[in-house]
Order: sequence, then structure tokens, then C-alpha cells
Amino acid sequence: MDEQAYYESLLRERITALRIKKNVSEHRMSLDLGKSGSYIRGITSGKALPSVKELFNIIAYFDMTPDEFFNGIGTNSLRSAVQEKLLGLNADELDKVSQFIGWIKK
Repeated sequence: MDEQAYYESLLRERITALRIKKNVSEHRMSLDLGKSGSYIRGITSGKALPSVKELFNIIAYFDMTPDEFFNGIGTNSLRSAVQEKLLGLNADELDKVSQFIGWIKK
């Protein structure tokens, strides 16, 4: 697989993983984005890629920043797994994690 195909595959997998985590169908997500019902299916199946503008709309749909969306993409490291878990924490929980990390680093 060439490098471009590899990154396209990672993009499709990331959208699929986040969609499943959000517990929404491809059809519902497509409609929520103001597109035809098969829009996301076209992306995740590899038939199409979103424009940059539409990619930002997809990222916003998941209530993420581009940095959060792409951070760790394509890696299966422990760091990536922990980052993914951090994304689901609220501000109070993140504060506790920050305090714990500070305690470890002393």
C-alpha cells in the first residue's frame, strides 16, 4: 500500500471508530451533516474523500479539534490508547489526572 492510500485508510478508520463510539449510523451522520444518506458510507468505503471543508465539518461533528482528531492516528501505542481515554473525561476528571501526573513526576 502506498503512503497516500495508507493515510486515506487511516482517515476512513478514524471516522468509523469515532462514529461507532458516538453510537450513530452512517446514514444518520450523513443527514446530520446535511448530506445525502450515503455520504459517510461513500467515504468509509473508499469511494470518496471529503473536501478539507467537509473534513472540518466531520471533525466538528465529533466535537473535536483537528489536533484531537489526528493526534495518535495510525499508532497503536499505549500513549495513543491513553490519549483516547483522556478525550472522554470531563474537566474535573482531567484536573485529577493532571494532579496524578504531577505527583508521579516528583
